Amino acid sequence: MKKSLVFVLMVLLAIPLWSQDDVFLFEKPKAQEDRNFRIPLIGETAPSFTAESTNGRITFPGDYGTKWKILLSHPQDFTPVCTSEILEIANLQKEFEKLGAQVVVVSTDALETHEQWKKSMEGLAYKDRKPVKIDFPLVDDKDLSVSKEYGMIHPASNTTRAVRGVFIIDPDNVIQAVYFYPMNIGRSTDELVRMLTALEKTKQDNVLTPVNWKAGNDVLIRIPPTTADNSKVPDGYYNLAWYMWFKKEK
Repeated sequence: MKKSLVFVLMVLLAIPLWSQDDVFLFEKPKAQEDRNFRIPLIGETAPSFTAESTNGRITFPGDYGTKWKILLSHPQDFTPVCTSEILEIANLQKEFEKLGAQVVVVSTDALETHEQWKKSMEGLAYKDRKPVKIDFPLVDDKDLSVSKEYGMIHPASNTTRAVRGVFIIDPDNVIQAVYFYPMNIGRSTDELVRMLTALEKTKQDNVLTPVNWKAGNDVLIRIPPTTADNSKVPDGYYNLAWYMWFKKEK
């Protein structure tokens, strides 16, 4: 009888403990609730931030006026993929300058680490080229505030591995293109230059670009050209169908 009574008491005491564990197991972790940040989309105003960088304190995108802006983010300094990307972008600095664009790099490490990383990269001869000076800023985002503003921290990730975004922003500070890349794949700087060139072309000339378009290629037009005799194709244009008209660029 005593043994039965002891067993019943043990069961009764265990029920509240089990219930607490059960609630804990099904309760959504607060850490994940705090990591649900929305990615700003094409057509929206680029979120503004002020932060320290290797070029001093900057306010983005306001400090860069009517330039096009390219915001690239990295999860960590001294990583091989990110290093190769920054070195390649540094090699293209004059190209971006010709296109009227400012590159800004955000990394989740502290400014002191950025400065060490920058110094190291400026001594590397990547692809057998001479070392190049990095003129664009590396922004301190150790508190993840910029990464959160740009939606790069999310519930599915408990690390900063998702911080591999690219945002192309026009002179009116409106987002025009968004890319995200995995940790193990380097970004294409050729595509970055191509996209920026295409965005500038379409904005300036009110045209469209076909698949795989590159500078100098023919462009698409939104509305077919008109002439006195609609049966004739105007000089400088051609079409493949009534809905697909091209304007010659050469």
